[in-house]
Amino acid sequence: MTAAPAAPVATGRPPEAPHTVAMSTKVIVGAIIVISNVVGAALLVGLAVYVLPFDALVTDVSGAITVNLVLLGVYAPLAGLAAFAVGWSWLRVPPPPAPTATAAAFERHRARARRVVLRAPLRLAVVQAVPWTFGVALFAAVDATYYSVMLAVAVGCTIALGGITTVTVAYRSCELALRREVARVFVHQAPTERGLPGVAVRSLGAWVMGTGVPLLGVALTAGTALVYADYFTVSRLGLVVLVLALLSFAVGFLVTALSSTSLVASVTAVRRAQRRVERGDLDVTVEVSDTTELGLLQAGFNTMVAGLRERDRVRELFGRQVGEAVAEAAVAGELELGGEVREVAVLFVDLVGSTHMAASRPPTEVVARLNVFFSEVVDVVEGCGGWVNKFEGDAALAVFGAPNELTDPAAGALAAARALAGRLRAIDVRAGIGVSAGEAVAGNVGDARRYEYTVIGDPVNEASRLCDLAKTSATHVAASGAALDRAGDEAARWIVIGSEHLRGRTAPTEVAVPRDRWVTAPVPVEAPRAEITGRG
Repeated sequence: MTAAPAAPVATGRPPEAPHTVAMSTKVIVGAIIVISNVVGAALLVGLAVYVLPFDALVTDVSGAITVNLVLLGVYAPLAGLAAFAVGWSWLRVPPPPAPTATAAAFERHRARARRVVLRAPLRLAVVQAVPWTFGVALFAAVDATYYSVMLAVAVGCTIALGGITTVTVAYRSCELALRREVARVFVHQAPTERGLPGVAVRSLGAWVMGTGVPLLGVALTAGTALVYADYFTVSRLGLVVLVLALLSFAVGFLVTALSSTSLVASVTAVRRAQRRVERGDLDVTVEVSDTTELGLLQAGFNTMVAGLRERDRVRELFGRQVGEAVAEAAVAGELELGGEVREVAVLFVDLVGSTHMAASRPPTEVVARLNVFFSEVVDVVEGCGGWVNKFEGDAALAVFGAPNELTDPAAGALAAARALAGRLRAIDVRAGIGVSAGEAVAGNVGDARRYEYTVIGDPVNEASRLCDLAKTSATHVAASGAALDRAGDEAARWIVIGSEHLRGRTAPTEVAVPRDRWVTAPVPVEAPRAEITGRG
């Protein structure tokens, strides 16, 4: 039985790939080729008619000029049309596959488009170089057959030098015109080391083609004048050298300008994006539009920024998990297993009635309610200089004085407790809030493979017990006398209402509540505790 063919992958739409070279790009490239070759041919005619010493090379000067001009008039249009047709076809990318085609088909199409675009400048240069090469052979053969070998050599060298210069200018211009298409293919696959011409090769080629070749023409002219002194008068030699020198200057400047424009555009784009990154804007991407090492630089910059974005995102998520201060210390490599004794204040807050709510309400509603509750906790704690160490079900543990030191952690924790009680009352959320202060060990607890920053010590246990006590009182807030002793001016806003033997502790704990809350709600919700004396 023959296996069924693989089903096409329905993508819904073709991928974002350059299916064809844009018509506007083709028109621009075509115009560049036509204009450069027409100008090159015109300059060549001017050189041949007014600069080459026809009178010294042949006896029938007018006949030789007429034959060469007629041959040019017939050959140039035919060669130009053939080169234009071939070049236009080489810029064509096959139509993209149907939207239901396989992923492999789309990948093959992208590869074809990539090859067409990246090879286009070189292909177009070859298309133009072939007619110029045949032209050298054709004109040299005709002149050698009907006139003289010296004329054939002179005309052939002139055409060759003109062709090299023209093709070089057109090649550099086409590279610039195709940058947009290059950027489109590099969107899906960044450039690689293999096959790139290189900045050094491009720069050296600009000098060789733009300056070296025209100067070679000057050198050939001077050498010919030395060998065949009878063919050149002083004035004719001066004219030839002057014209070739001016052409060398103009063409050298043009080729160098085109090459430097390509280099500067790539470097400037990276530098512009770099300044944005320096300002903290990581949402930046450089268009990869160069096929040399500069393209690798652009792609490498994009990879670097993507890594920075990922690191920033991980750091943000990490900060949300453990707190910004702990995250910054971890990124800086300052955290190790173990801890240190710190003077801290601890705030413990626990939701009232969460068990009943979880049993009677849909889970989504419970989660939404918890998120509102925790949002208030985070806003208040961070506003008072504290740090939410962890969420435990429907409770939260906040620390003041670690990991960042505070001048008065107890005052910050007590102020946060008062503010949080008011915020929760405003949104109709009941929770117990306990506050304690004292010395505790703050540091990383766990194993080298998995640890967390936390605070361990008596203030944590005492705050938890006070939170349980506050849940059954009308004030819903309870602080220890130890916290008040360390709170400075904030202590005046609290009143000690008695002492309580908290669960798991041997000595009684002084219990304080906010003065405004004690005035409005002096009677506990449940039966009063015998240990609370009501002093204040």
